[in-house]
Amino acid sequence: VQLQAFGGGLVQAGDSLRLSCSASGRGLENYAMGWFRQAPGKEREFVAAIGWSGGLTYYADSVQGRFAISRDNAKNAVYLQMNGLKPDDTAVYYCAADPEDLTWATITSAEIVLDYHYWGQGTLVTVSS
Repeated sequence: VQLQAFGGGLVQAGDSLRLSCSASGRGLENYAMGWFRQAPGKEREFVAAIGWSGGLTYYADSVQGRFAISRDNAKNAVYLQMNGLKPDDTAVYYCAADPEDLTWATITSAEIVLDYHYWGQGTLVTVSS
């Protein structure tokens, strides 16, 4: 699976931005999808995840209530709607694919970077104050 994230840019605090992740080579319907981000000098951190069907989602506390992950399996795409952006949201955002579905029993495992087999190249989001 080849993933490509796009939609990043320079915005002001409080603005919204929608990231997209498109896939080629294989359909995404049997992958849980995650968004991660990495700020300069920091480790990659979990942002959000969504199960195969889109019925289950999971968010990092830092974005809960502001970000929304969704997917369109027919379009082989995953999205991250980001509202109320803050300067602390500045980072390179990556989409990733995990062949294991997201379940309530294992939901926190969505935060584990090593569980994801495929990664996109990242898109830069810069939020100015």
